[in-house]
Amino acid sequence: MAEAERIIGTPDTPEAAGAEPEETSGADGRQDAAPRPRGRRRIAVLFAVAAFAYAIDLISKMIVVAKLEHHPPIEIVGDWLRFEAIRNAGAAFGFGEAFTIIFTVIAAAVIVVIARLARKLYSLPWAIALGLLLGGALGNLTDRIFRSPGVFEGAVVDFIAPKHFAVFNLADSAIVCGGILIVLLSFKGLDPDGTVHKD
Repeated sequence: MAEAERIIGTPDTPEAAGAEPEETSGADGRQDAAPRPRGRRRIAVLFAVAAFAYAIDLISKMIVVAKLEHHPPIEIVGDWLRFEAIRNAGAAFGFGEAFTIIFTVIAAAVIVVIARLARKLYSLPWAIALGLLLGGALGNLTDRIFRSPGVFEGAVVDFIAPKHFAVFNLADSAIVCGGILIVLLSFKGLDPDGTVHKD
């Protein structure tokens, strides 16, 4: 996790990013540095996006299990897109079904890394991207922990089935969208701490 933070290059404090901290006067008259409210707002955005992504994924899976599992698929756009409930023991889009517990550990590690990086976050686009990753990872990790065949080996509920493509769910979609946004931000040179660098 420390290596992930080093690669991303986020500073421990706003001062390390070249930002001026807010100052407040203490009882002895000295000026004390205070965290920037903007950083707290970005953290709030991250967790709000994560909560929304997690909630819609959880609700959609509950509906699918209750109404669609063990029933014929529902065609949405002819045979190009349909809803079909399946249980996926692998990674996103059905890959690697033999490594369920490994993917569970990876998802848990991603959540811990994002939670640690949150305190250093001063960029709104990065807050949205990390929120999508966090919500998606939490959504699929919930399946891994609580669904059969057992704890940390549970199969993820997938149901979005485009023609000639793997079946996936809303958590997978959030993870992919968050990943794409991170790539775009990296190409633009925007770091999580709000600074912009040019190679």
